[in-house]
Amino acid sequence: MGHPLLYSAQVLWVLWCAYPARAGVVEDFNHMERCKDSLYMGTPPRGYLTANLKKICQRYEDKPRYVTLYDPRKHIPVYSAYTFKKSDGEKHLASEKGGNNMEPFPQTQMHMNFEDTQAVLEDYSDVVKYERGHLNPDEHQGDPLDKAATYTLTNIVPQIREFNTGPWSDQEGRVRKRLNNYCRGTAYVVTGTTTSGNMIRRDNIDRVAIPEYMWTAYCCTEFDHNAPYSVRYKFPVFGAYALNDHVNNHLVEVPIKNLERFLKGKLDVDRNFQIFYRDCVPDF
Repeated sequence: MGHPLLYSAQVLWVLWCAYPARAGVVEDFNHMERCKDSLYMGTPPRGYLTANLKKICQRYEDKPRYVTLYDPRKHIPVYSAYTFKKSDGEKHLASEKGGNNMEPFPQTQMHMNFEDTQAVLEDYSDVVKYERGHLNPDEHQGDPLDKAATYTLTNIVPQIREFNTGPWSDQEGRVRKRLNNYCRGTAYVVTGTTTSGNMIRRDNIDRVAIPEYMWTAYCCTEFDHNAPYSVRYKFPVFGAYALNDHVNNHLVEVPIKNLERFLKGKLDVDRNFQIFYRDCVPDF
């Protein structure tokens, strides 16, 4: 869902500068302590071929919260991967401790330097038809600090307003209720985008890629085997995708293999593309 946005100046500053990272780009998600905890079996989606994608360990209040693969040319995240936390769905726009990490981006020359590699708030300021949509939504987090950590532009993509508040919002709520009620262990979620070349322009320059499709998948290997069949067959893993548009934006829920097959036709990935390690099939 799109909301008035606060985001981490510290994350963005470290992200593109050669300072020791308390947050920012890493060579591998295993590089930072607990960064890999956001990934099923500590393993990110595999098979992406596009060069120069940046692995980001998203931190808030000096703690890793989730991970993002970011495209510095298109200025949007490719995906965010996180662990779902049981939640009542209440939105939380800022932490009481928000002054430490989360704050409006500083209006300095440093601010301008980021524009080559990352979206900035100005890119969204005069855009009427799009909202800032989260990949890791705050309603999938229970702790106020985890919620606050989702409010960063590296976790944001432009979504058509009617899509963001309609089918995509409905799916976020549907998954939240399903995992709240029937997942008994840790649920891992990966939510991402595909693009087709359409861009938000500012000052006659292409600035931010507009997702063509949004997609998402969850993995929960410990679940309620007594759940109704209409729910039970969607465990331990299931996915969904939808067109980011005003019309024809009906969300389709599909088995993980179907989702991967669909995405292979939309993403620059190899034939071994896989969202979850071994497609979320647990070892017994």
